Amino acid sequence: MNIWCISKYAQSPNYGNGFGARLYYLARGFARAGHATTLITSDSNHFGEFPETGQTYNGEIREAGLKFIWIRTLKYSKTASIRRILTWLDFEWKLFRLPRAQLGVPDYAIVSSLSIFTIFYGLYLKRKYKCFLVFEVRDIWPLTMTEEAGFSKYHPFVILLGWIERLAYKRSDLIVGTMPRLDLHIEGVLGRPRPFFCSPIGFAKDAIQKPRPLSHDFMQEYFTSNKIIVGYAGSIGITNALDSFMDCISMMQDDNRVQFVIVGSGDLKESYQEKLNRCKNVSFAPRIPKDSIPDFLSRCDILYLSVHDSRVWDYGQSMNKVVDYMLSGKPIVASYSGYMSMINEADCGIIVPAYDSSAIKQSLETMAEMPRARRISMGKRGREFILKHREYDTLAREYLNRLAEF
Repeated sequence: MNIWCISKYAQSPNYGNGFGARLYYLARGFARAGHATTLITSDSNHFGEFPETGQTYNGEIREAGLKFIWIRTLKYSKTASIRRILTWLDFEWKLFRLPRAQLGVPDYAIVSSLSIFTIFYGLYLKRKYKCFLVFEVRDIWPLTMTEEAGFSKYHPFVILLGWIERLAYKRSDLIVGTMPRLDLHIEGVLGRPRPFFCSPIGFAKDAIQKPRPLSHDFMQEYFTSNKIIVGYAGSIGITNALDSFMDCISMMQDDNRVQFVIVGSGDLKESYQEKLNRCKNVSFAPRIPKDSIPDFLSRCDILYLSVHDSRVWDYGQSMNKVVDYMLSGKPIVASYSGYMSMINEADCGIIVPAYDSSAIKQSLETMAEMPRARRISMGKRGREFILKHREYDTLAREYLNRLAEF
């Protein structure tokens, strides 16, 4: 087969920190299975660092013969900005002018959001080459805008994205979602089911390198306590839903068994530090290098994650953080109201309703009372689940098997 994978944000591990590399590793898996595969992306990615070039279209041959093409497009600095939308349009315009003579005729075109506008190029390829069109959904747009960013459903851009979403669901031959029950959303939008399967977030074995050890000063500052360490690593902003966690920390300030260590940066970090400035059970650590995060996670006893109470999660989660946490082999307390997956399947943690500080507190107390061996066993189940079910070469084979059914 000749497979084209197209996504503005499909990052190569050579040019970034690995975030957004899912489609790259799947495409590599297709190539390793013997299929001619081309991955087309852009250099406008706030997580990527592409080399400077005077060429608009840049091609490279990667492992297993994977053709990696990246298009030089407009850049942006703020993720929530008009200029970011303009980079989408610039990418779409240049896609239609992409030299295709050396790429052969595609049998399958996989168009992966974001940007959702790329579906127009997918529809063009389907019409021109009569190829099979796959529409991949990583983030549910425009639902994410109305639920998470507070946009009105009557906002012109929301209406436009809704129209494109319906068009994509109607005209694609297959819809793939990284969340397990996107099919329910599709049926809600169209009023009828469409061919669907879930290809979740995973990991690449060769991308798991020996982590950079935390510095001696960091260890002395945050890991000298004999208490049970509850860790959080990530952004500290409004989208991370940490208010209830902070309330829980305050409620547990007299619990001498537990110490909270929060690693990261964000707009709300200073206000949280001020709110908890009298609590001796919490430490706010600075942001650490990405390749040191696995070392941090592995040194904690319990890990915490949270999301907002939002309709987005009714269809399941597809968070890189969940994979990273489970790979660390540590038990998880998740503040999450939505369709359950992974953590409950592996039985590697406790899931409580979003925004429920008392439930978070009770779960942490339950874990603190467990024998250490039981916590270790719980975390180990999570790591074993990820290693067995979420390696990208495995996911690529499953993907190919589903394509072969059509």
